[in-house]
Amino acid sequence: MSQDFAGLWVYLSTSPLLGLTSTLLAYQVAVWLFEKSGRTPLLNPMVVSVFMIVAFLMATGTPYRTYFDGAQFVHFLLGPATVALAVPLYNQLPILRRAWPVILLVVLVGALIAGGGAVLIAWVLGGSEKVMLSLAAKSVTTPIAMGIAERVGGIPSLTAVMVLLTGISGSMAGAWILDLARVRDQAARGLALGIAAHGIGTVRALQMSEKAGAFGGLAIGLTGLFTAVLVPLILGLLR
Repeated sequence: MSQDFAGLWVYLSTSPLLGLTSTLLAYQVAVWLFEKSGRTPLLNPMVVSVFMIVAFLMATGTPYRTYFDGAQFVHFLLGPATVALAVPLYNQLPILRRAWPVILLVVLVGALIAGGGAVLIAWVLGGSEKVMLSLAAKSVTTPIAMGIAERVGGIPSLTAVMVLLTGISGSMAGAWILDLARVRDQAARGLALGIAAHGIGTVRALQMSEKAGAFGGLAIGLTGLFTAVLVPLILGLLR
């Protein structure tokens, strides 16, 4: 039996099936834990599944490249999934028509606070210029954030890590903070989570309601657009 298991593991450890299967299993277990816990934000399925996969790769000594050979199939679906957020957003067109100036202003201010606040904290703590430049885009989705960091002279890999940590912390604490602030409107909650915690925050918003998820998706796109335009522009004026 042990020899059969060892042979199976040798096959799986070099097969794309490892990454795909482990990703799907980790997420299903994480969703089960989330539901059993009464949907507590501390057990956000995306966050829990990330930690489970990291623990699995470290315990088995599996290289990330081997894992990603299979996980890339799930990664590919991120694009269509993001575009699909336009479907629930389409159902919110009456609100968009009425409130689009306010929405644009809120996202613009939120993007400035998210990036500027991180840079300010790094400056107060004595962070280097490269660190501060890397943090300027930490609240937008990873591909945009890394592109901005590379353009302005930051460290793209550091930016990617900060984007992940921002999304995880925002998805875990965002709903509690909004509850404490007595923000009940689902559109406002979705915008806040999308601005502060990009994709992972929007996943949390979708768990609240379709309306919150729709506005979270809108916030991802607008925050990425504003940040990509404003960060290089502001830095160019300051230099």
